[in-house]
Amino acid sequence: MSKAEWENNEEIKIFREYLQIPSVHPNIDYTPCVEFLKRQAESLDLSVHVVYPANENNPVVILKWEGSEPELPSIILNSHMDVVPVVTEKWEHDPFGAEMDDEGRIFARGTQDTKQIGTQYLGAIRALKAEGFQPKRTVYVTFVPDEELGGHLGMKEFVKDDYFKSMNVAFSLDEGSPSLDENYYVFYAERTAWPIRYKFSGTAGHGSILLPHTAGEKLHYVLNKMMEFRASQVKMLTDDPDLFMGDVTTLNLTQVIGGQQNNVVPAELEVIFDLRIAVTADLEAMERKALQWCEEAGGGVELIFERKDDFVPPTKIGASNPFWVAFENSMNELNLKFRPQVCPGGTDSRYLRQQGVASLGFSPMNNNTPILAHDHDEYITAEIYLHGIEVYKKIIPAIANA
Repeated sequence: MSKAEWENNEEIKIFREYLQIPSVHPNIDYTPCVEFLKRQAESLDLSVHVVYPANENNPVVILKWEGSEPELPSIILNSHMDVVPVVTEKWEHDPFGAEMDDEGRIFARGTQDTKQIGTQYLGAIRALKAEGFQPKRTVYVTFVPDEELGGHLGMKEFVKDDYFKSMNVAFSLDEGSPSLDENYYVFYAERTAWPIRYKFSGTAGHGSILLPHTAGEKLHYVLNKMMEFRASQVKMLTDDPDLFMGDVTTLNLTQVIGGQQNNVVPAELEVIFDLRIAVTADLEAMERKALQWCEEAGGGVELIFERKDDFVPPTKIGASNPFWVAFENSMNELNLKFRPQVCPGGTDSRYLRQQGVASLGFSPMNNNTPILAHDHDEYITAEIYLHGIEVYKKIIPAIANA
């Protein structure tokens, strides 16, 4: 297709309109998103409901496609309305202009994370309804807030809401990512996030004296232990090319805090690590090890969990899960290669899995799309976007009738 044909395509127009809504952190006004989605629901003859499980500033928009057997457990097609901030001067294109170049690349924040899947779901439903298809199971298309800040004001609260409980959900599709190879990534689990803070207390004094038991010495000991552990995880990835980032525990030093000036030995120092623990790891053993390093450093070291998520069991992928079978068969019929992975980041799927909802993270973008979520000049091509609608057009009926 030419640029003119892409620009005149109705699905592309809808997508670009959604991208032009600056639902960007911080202090998002979701009203334009809600109004846009209400118009989409009307055009598709779908009922729409808006709930505010956390507060009046964070709506969850739910479009409902009634199934022919509504007593069956339902499915959710989920995406989030919010997007991360932009550094405008680093973009060559208006980050909320949804500009398209001659190659059909559509530039905007949210083209990969995750406004694209939200409107792709709607495009697939539009095509399916035009063909007269009605699902057996009721299909809900949910648009949630706050995912980019952890979902605490979005999906985390929504799953506690009476409306969610009335939905009787058995399965969910949510966001994935582009891949590094020809396979499409399918996320069936997430690691356990434990961002941790170490507070080191020690002898303070003049910078010219070799004081004993300083906070810096204790920091050095713990930092070495943490980095040795990090190196062991890097080695695992290096030694086994079949492993993915989500298969190991990642550990990164993200903040160092403390000190007054260059000639004063501080009484306190702090460091913060981003720690994401592999699904195969022993959480209790991990915590014991971290506490042991505090003691070995000489005391005066406090371990604080900035967040301490519970372990969430992975979604089963195999013959015992009819939704997985339906998804797998659809991908095979489309001749699309795919690979189940543990998601290296965090998505709203973890809150659904905590409720016993089988969840898969999937965005129909393979290595033909560079990974630009949260990056400058984020884009998706019109061709890949429209292809994604065709992919969902195959998957949605399969899982809805599973």
